[in-house]
Amino acid sequence: MTTDLPFSQSCENNKTPILEKLREIFDAPGKVLEVGTGTAQHAVHFAEAMPHLQWQPTDHPNAVKNCGPRLELAALPNTLPVLELDVATPPWPVESFTWVFSANTAHIMAWSEVEQMFHNIGKRLPKEGAFCLYGPFNNQGQYSSEGNRAFDQHLKASAAHMGIRDLEDLSTLAQTVGLTLSENHAMPANNRLLVFRK
Repeated sequence: MTTDLPFSQSCENNKTPILEKLREIFDAPGKVLEVGTGTAQHAVHFAEAMPHLQWQPTDHPNAVKNCGPRLELAALPNTLPVLELDVATPPWPVESFTWVFSANTAHIMAWSEVEQMFHNIGKRLPKEGAFCLYGPFNNQGQYSSEGNRAFDQHLKASAAHMGIRDLEDLSTLAQTVGLTLSENHAMPANNRLLVFRK
């Protein structure tokens, strides 16, 4: 693969452990909406490994160009053309999907954007579907590691709206839109994979 493609080392490190869990969850044919495709390393890796899925990449209009080159190079038959998606701006460009995957987005969005993401997913997610949210999370206000504490401080110094979200806050938010935090999987580097279902 060419070296001039947008690249994230953390995506490269976590894509295999995430895939192990997604294989168990995305276990039937359907469409996966990915919120925040980024460099498209996850999209290409997961879509290639799970050909029974249609993978719908999306990203914020200001960042959507980053995922195009890798998606075009991979040219997978089950990867749909990337769409611009600002979670806080209706209407969403995708009306229906079976599953949702999003990695490392909740801590860079403003809380109001996190609320809108859950609201729109809760409104559209079918009963057999699931919303998988990956990233670092606090538990009852406590950091899971000193690394996450330092990362949170870095985020807040970069922009006041950013920061590691708390599991209890996300679980409460999910309940307001008809979702339940049904699984909470430990991932490498003090991250988690949260699975929300109707």
